[in-house]
Amino acid sequence: MHDIAIKIALIGAAGIAAQWLAWRLQLPAIVLLLIAGFIAGPATGFITPAADFGEIYRPLVSLAVAIILFEGGLSLNFREIRETSKAVRRIIILAGPMVWAMTAVSAHVIGGLSWPTAIVLGAVLVVTGPTVIIPLLRQAQLNSRPASILRWEAIVNDPIGALFAVLSFEVILVVFGRHQVDNLLALVTIGMVIAVGGGLAAAKAIEWAFARGHVPEYLKAPVLFASVLGAYALTNLALEEAGLLTVTIMGVALANTRITSLTDMRRFKETITTLLVSGVFIILTASLTPADIVSLDWRAALFVASLLVVIRPVAIMIATIGAGLTMQERLLTAWIAPRGVVAVAVSGLFGTLLLDAGVEDAGRMTAFAFAVVVTTIVLHGFTLGPLAAFLKLKQDSKPGILIVGGSRWSTTLARKLKEIEVPVMLADPNWNHLTEARLASIPVYFGEVLSEQAHHAIDPKRFANLIAASDNEAYNALVCTDFGPELGRSNVFQIGRSEDTGRQSINFTLGGRPLALPGAGFHELRERLLSGWTFQITRLTDEFNWDTYQQTRADNAMIMFWIKPSGAIIFASVSGSKPQANDRVLSFALPRDEARIEAIRAANAAGGIAGTSEAHGPADPNLSSTTASDRDSNR
Repeated sequence: MHDIAIKIALIGAAGIAAQWLAWRLQLPAIVLLLIAGFIAGPATGFITPAADFGEIYRPLVSLAVAIILFEGGLSLNFREIRETSKAVRRIIILAGPMVWAMTAVSAHVIGGLSWPTAIVLGAVLVVTGPTVIIPLLRQAQLNSRPASILRWEAIVNDPIGALFAVLSFEVILVVFGRHQVDNLLALVTIGMVIAVGGGLAAAKAIEWAFARGHVPEYLKAPVLFASVLGAYALTNLALEEAGLLTVTIMGVALANTRITSLTDMRRFKETITTLLVSGVFIILTASLTPADIVSLDWRAALFVASLLVVIRPVAIMIATIGAGLTMQERLLTAWIAPRGVVAVAVSGLFGTLLLDAGVEDAGRMTAFAFAVVVTTIVLHGFTLGPLAAFLKLKQDSKPGILIVGGSRWSTTLARKLKEIEVPVMLADPNWNHLTEARLASIPVYFGEVLSEQAHHAIDPKRFANLIAASDNEAYNALVCTDFGPELGRSNVFQIGRSEDTGRQSINFTLGGRPLALPGAGFHELRERLLSGWTFQITRLTDEFNWDTYQQTRADNAMIMFWIKPSGAIIFASVSGSKPQANDRVLSFALPRDEARIEAIRAANAAGGIAGTSEAHGPADPNLSSTTASDRDSNR
């Protein structure tokens, strides 16, 4: 018992360590999970899942896969698929069966597998695992359309591939005389009706219960979690593995409801899914035996090559003719199709069932599936980013800033950021507040930034930081609280907030970090701008360093952030370090006192200190003088 506890703890620790290293080293997380599982299993023999966990091994893996698919379904909103729905439909309806048929032929002719094993393997390899695609998309920063296609295909195809495998297996049993044809048709029909109807009914029941207040807030996530497991298990009683379709439909249906607390539950499910993906992938990799590895010969290698460079590209290129995609998007989709947890889990399940049915080489199916999984994870994991960049399907890798609040101060800041080529967007629900920004060709979002529509229209991955700068401090805090989990709480900032922790201050768990120290509120920033303050950008050098730079600033100058040569943005209010040479410092202050700077240069001349390299636009004359009505304006 203690040994099992240690092994479970090791699996959890290794999984999260692999995820952290992947984030730190900017590597595909699945590759590191694969290495961890190989070391824990085939290399050392420390973990042997089938022996360690016994009869509960397969059911636990299946339940984990069900939760992963449900969480994936929660990320599929119909608004996102509007411009890619035709392509996704064709990939699933046309390309899926083509991949199944061609893979089965290749597995038999090239791989040397028997027809029963080849047909089931072809069905299994239709899937393009979300457990692999989603982490890859998180790191690759693709444009929204190709990312949407790959994500939708991966999540929808997983249960469909499992159902193809079920159908293949049942047909094989009919051929072997184990089942009757009429029984098979009835079984599949009933199973599909229960799977689809059950998923929709479960989602509707949850929506009704949550909307009517029949479930308290603290129980919503646990109730959802238990409902997924129950729906999966009950559907499987009618048709093996049809539960995967049930939970996927359930997730998609819930994602398109108006449950107000769904966002919080989705974050909970994402946490659970990260743990499950890490643990399940290590367990499945560890289950691979040395005998399985030895069974992979040159014919298996040729089979994998045919799947990657012939079968998938041909199926996708045919299916997407006239689907409204560019050639670059079709090429990327044709190449990227990594397999993951579901392929290994389902192949292991049906390999065992086929062995029981008398198919002698069924045990090789798991080894072939694992060869495909390993190859696609490594190749696609390391080529997605470079290929997307080559095909110009990658988002701007520079971290940008989303500014909420279209005041004159915000617009002036956005104009300066655009001038120095920092990606920026200005968001405000008042169209008039965005007039100056639109005239300056600054990207804008007109609407409520807290709305569901905004979360689909504004890609959080493009903006590494947020500045809430409206004239309502409570609203600024709400915006930062809402975007904190997506961008990271250390990357959301608001004006007017200080580090004061007195009785009147907002709790540190709410709102954002102060934009600058000392903090200045909306009206103070507006008055400073109207009195001639400007945004100034200064590049530091080895000679004109941070200490010298500070001497040239007025005492009340606001140092906001500095930009590293890599493009990373470091905010002064939260950084414990100093800007270095080649960093560009952005400040908000009165125009420079040139006489004072010359005096400092002269005083330091004996030490060899050179001049500055500073660039800033002159103060807008329209902003330096105002009328009484301007000063009374909320803007």
